[in-house]
Amino acid sequence: MKFASHTQDVPKSRLSGRTEPVVIFTVASQTFAIAADAVQEIRGTDSLGEAAMELEGMDVPKVRHSIERGKRAWYVVNAAMHFGLSVTRPTLLLILRQIRAAILVDRIERMAELSAVYALPRGFSGEERRWYRGLAYFEDHVIPVIQPTGFLTAGEFERLDRATAAAHAQREMEGAMQP
Repeated sequence: MKFASHTQDVPKSRLSGRTEPVVIFTVASQTFAIAADAVQEIRGTDSLGEAAMELEGMDVPKVRHSIERGKRAWYVVNAAMHFGLSVTRPTLLLILRQIRAAILVDRIERMAELSAVYALPRGFSGEERRWYRGLAYFEDHVIPVIQPTGFLTAGEFERLDRATAAAHAQREMEGAMQP
């Protein structure tokens, strides 16, 4: 007689006993998690000041600003617009480590440890497959775990880079024309 092994239904990350540190945050009253090692820095939006450059006439509506870090532009993604949620007045910026994106969020709930991230159900069939790594059960709630590279596509980066280069050229030309 064979017994079904309970371990077949449990993700490997849970079996190994390892946990993953995450940042739990909210956007428009929705809770999300992102791997802590994907976040380089958390800043208040009021601390950006002159570091943020407004991007006008963009065909990527969820991005209206960029910030300069070194000699590269980091694009500021409004998470509420990205996820199709009601637009709020975000107060924090998660500057990501893996890609040149910074995410506007409403607030950080806390740091936490997830014991497992479960695969997305088949019901997730559209863009959200790119947005989320999976789902996690945390404090009696199921929350999506963000895929950091899902905020901007390669095509969006190309369009943003072209628009940013054009804006810099325009500024330089205007600066050269002033006495």
